[in-house]
Formats: sequence, C-alpha cells, structure tokens
Amino acid sequence: MLVWARRSGRQGEWWFMDRARIWVFLRDKVGLHGLGFVLSVAIIGFAVFVLWNMLHDLKFAQVIEALRAKDPMHVFAAFLLVCCAYLTLTFYDFFALKTIGRNHVPYRVAALAGFCSYSVGHNVGFTVFTGGSVRYRIYSAWGLSAIDVAKICFVAGLTFWLGNIAVLGLGIVIHPEAATAVDQLPPVVNRLIGCAALAVLAGYIVWVSMAPRKIGRSTWFVTLPAGKLTLLQVGIGILDLSLCAAAMYMLMPANPYIDPISLSVIFVTATLLGFASHAPGGLGVFDAALLVALPQFDKEEMVGALLLFRLFYYIVPFAFALLLLGTRELSLSLKRRKDKAAPQDLPGPTPASKTAAE
Repeated sequence: MLVWARRSGRQGEWWFMDRARIWVFLRDKVGLHGLGFVLSVAIIGFAVFVLWNMLHDLKFAQVIEALRAKDPMHVFAAFLLVCCAYLTLTFYDFFALKTIGRNHVPYRVAALAGFCSYSVGHNVGFTVFTGGSVRYRIYSAWGLSAIDVAKICFVAGLTFWLGNIAVLGLGIVIHPEAATAVDQLPPVVNRLIGCAALAVLAGYIVWVSMAPRKIGRSTWFVTLPAGKLTLLQVGIGILDLSLCAAAMYMLMPANPYIDPISLSVIFVTATLLGFASHAPGGLGVFDAALLVALPQFDKEEMVGALLLFRLFYYIVPFAFALLLLGTRELSLSLKRRKDKAAPQDLPGPTPASKTAAE
C-alpha cells in the first residue's frame, strides 16, 4: 500500500512513501509504547470533543432533579450489584493463584489483593502497572516473586478478556443493532463479528482441552487452564461483566425501554474503549460511548445515571481500598517496631558446655 505525501518546500510535486516505511519509522523513532500513548491521547481527545458537543448546554439543575427522581430501591439494588461484582473480582486472583500453583496463599489474601488492585487500577489508570504494584506489595509478604505476580496479572487479564469475548459475542449475535449504535457498522456485519468471536472462544477452549498448553519462555511460563477450568474461568468473567451491566441497567432512566442484552453490549463496548484509553476510570471515554450509543435517553438523566455508577463502582471502592491498604501498612509498621523493641533472648549454656566447665 502506498500513501501520498507532499515534498516540503515545493508546491505541486508529489512523491510516494511506502506505508511499511512509515510503520518502521514510528516503531523505531517513537516506539510501541509511544504509539500506545499517542493512541490513548487520541481516544481521550476524541471523547472530550464528543462530550463537549453533547453536554455544553447541559442543565445541571435538571441533572440534580433526575438524581432525586431515582427510585431508591433501584439505586440500592445497583449498589448491591456493584458489591457483588467486586466480590467476583476477588475470584480472578484466587483462580490465578491456583493456576500458577501458589496454593498456600489463602482466599482472604487473594480477596484483599484482587479488590485493592482493581479498585486502585480502575481509578488511577494503567491497571497493569498500578494494579500489579498493589498485588506485589501484598503477595510478596507470602513469598511470591515479581514473576509470580506477573503471572497472576496475566491469568487475571485472560479471565477478563475471555469474559468480554463471551458477553460481547453472545450479545452481538442476539442484538447486533446494539453494537451498531457504537461502531456504526451494519447489523449483519456485527452479527458476523459476534459469530467469529464465539468461534474463536470455542476454538480456544478446544485447543487448551486437547493437551497442556504453556505460554512464555525459559523460567517465565504459565500453563493455561484446561477444559473445565477454562469454562470456569469464562464463567467468572461473564459473571463479573453481567453484574456491572446489571448495575448500570438499574440506574438507567425508566423511559424509553431498553432490553438488558442491548445495554450489556453497549456497556461492555464502552468499558473496553475506556480500558483502551488508559484514562483513570475510563473517564470521558466510557461516558461518551454510552451517551453516543443511547441518544434516545434524556442527557440530563443519563448524566445522573453515570454519576451514580461512578460513585458506586469507582469512588466508594477506591476509598475503601485506600483505607484497607493504609490500615495494613500501619499494622505492619507497628509490628516491625514491636519486633525491634522486644528484648532479644540470649542463648543459654548447653548441657555439653556445662559439663565441660565442670
């Protein structure tokens, strides 16, 4: 493929540049991490542009009125669903620990690491690094190395993506027009994409079921869960995403009606876009995707629903995670001081030394 480019300083003269050379230039001069950063900035910038065009005339008084009009039972149900979703997140780590053979780590530690790493990662952004740092701080006390934590992050991430493929694949096959609201592709094309996603998922499950499969090299490798364990892994991911989508559904305006499956497809797609942006909490990107995909709803009511969801899914867990981590660090610090202050017991004379002295 060839692209046109204008030669600097000369009007009317054109020359061809190979697209492969452009890619090599960007890869070598900018770097893959730099390209990822540029892509993230582009996604965030586009989301900000969309939000400004949609919300520049937003009436905040109507947003407050929409919040007051929410059914308290629906709001409470959404909060409980978010709590259940975070409970499911703890099984990401527990499943990963079993997968890499670190069975000595109890569930309570996995629950603390899973909850805190995702709560911090969701809000700070760059979940792989921020969440991995929190995990290492907790798991290192149980003898796990940085490589072990990297493996846990990999398996947990695999659980997340398998769940996404399953939910999106099923949802798009059933309601392809829901995906059309986000990607603007014809419903028939989206249905084919959904079928392809499910086919890839089924192929992966068959592949890991046929023989033990390892990912990695030398001392860094992970034996992938096989057969029934992979189905359990997919189930954990589906449950997590379904609970989150259900929480959002409970906060949606009552009119007009939208079916849960369509909202799930839109919600998961918006979540993935927010994840790709690496923005803290997908801020702006997640919101813009939902507002664009659901234009039939009053924007003041949608903003109210999004604010409540962010409160329940991001702010409250983040504050609780910081409290847990702070309490843990304080407890460890006090224990270290106590151990240092305690008098050291000097070893007494052994029976052999007494006999020699006599």
